[in-house]
Amino acid sequence: MRITLKSALIFLFAALVVSGCKHKSEHDSAHGHKDGEDGPVPVTVTEVKRQDVPIYLDGLGTVQAFNAATVRAQISGRLLAVPFKEGDEVRAGDLIARVDPRTYQATLDQALAKKAQDQAQLAGARLDLKRYLDLVPDGYVSQQQADQQQALVAQYEAAVQADEAAIENDRVQLSYCTITAPFSGVLGIRQVDTGNLVSASDQTGIVVITQIKPITVMFTLPEQSLAAIRDGTDMDPQGMVVIAVDRGNQAELARGQLSAFDNQIDQATGTIKLKAAFPNTDKKLWPGQFVNVRLLASTRKDGLVIPAQAVQRGPSGTFVYVAKADQTAEMRPLTVAQTEDGLALVDQGLQAGERVVVDGQYRLEPGSKIRGAGAGGKTGSAEASAAVGAAK
Repeated sequence: MRITLKSALIFLFAALVVSGCKHKSEHDSAHGHKDGEDGPVPVTVTEVKRQDVPIYLDGLGTVQAFNAATVRAQISGRLLAVPFKEGDEVRAGDLIARVDPRTYQATLDQALAKKAQDQAQLAGARLDLKRYLDLVPDGYVSQQQADQQQALVAQYEAAVQADEAAIENDRVQLSYCTITAPFSGVLGIRQVDTGNLVSASDQTGIVVITQIKPITVMFTLPEQSLAAIRDGTDMDPQGMVVIAVDRGNQAELARGQLSAFDNQIDQATGTIKLKAAFPNTDKKLWPGQFVNVRLLASTRKDGLVIPAQAVQRGPSGTFVYVAKADQTAEMRPLTVAQTEDGLALVDQGLQAGERVVVDGQYRLEPGSKIRGAGAGGKTGSAEASAAVGAAK
């Protein structure tokens, strides 16, 4: 049989592999290593501690202006001036726009003149009435004439009152020529330019003003949170603490208080709508912005906490490895209430002072021998210290 070069190379490679495996086996035998006889597993352990833990309810919210209004003209006329700058902050009463006032000023002047005329007629009618009343006892004037004069005086008095009402109306109309900010806020994009005709029927208006200091956030939570919300509001009438966080959950934007929650649950989504108010002095919140919202529902006093990395998940749920006094690992099922800032709040399964494995647990099995140091490089206990010393 003719042996090819390819077959010879394959045979040589197989021989080298067999030789290497035999050498490794002899080396392991010389150093006393056998399968299944490995030493203690090195791990890092830490103690279960007690501390106050805040309980948060998390939701998604939308920032809304505390007040928002479209500034419109209330009268018809030509726009003489729009002196504001887009994006400016204004105070309540600041000038937004000015409409040509000449027509409305003329109407007011006409009403003032009409009142003066009616007042003059009223004064004359009152003098005549006085004369008639003086002449009635002597029979020079009949009682009927005196009564007619009395009615004329009342007529002129009513005319003067109507003139005063017309003057007040004309003054209001004239005041509408000066358009001011209804409240303090930030101006948006100008919708109309100087020289255009405006009227109360315009839909776009002149500009939109939004109040952002303070500002509100509307958010929703599952209906299961309603009991905790009601308990929290009963305990803190001034408002539960609400934290607005950026969409990446990396930076806190603002802190405020819960101001209201809806009087019914949305049956379509199974959620309840809530409203929080924020001072927003640094203007980190802006209308229309999406934020993550954290509602501080309560604080667990002396809660049991462990590092979140110690918690493992298996087919039967969450568990941790507990370092026992005999330097073995015990797999312990537990119930975690929440995980926050790298700490897991434990409801059931652990006691304060017990030691749990936070690193190296992936090599462990129930009953495995361990040698461990405390978190941060310090020994977790006297037994762990002795184990480390023996290993060295």
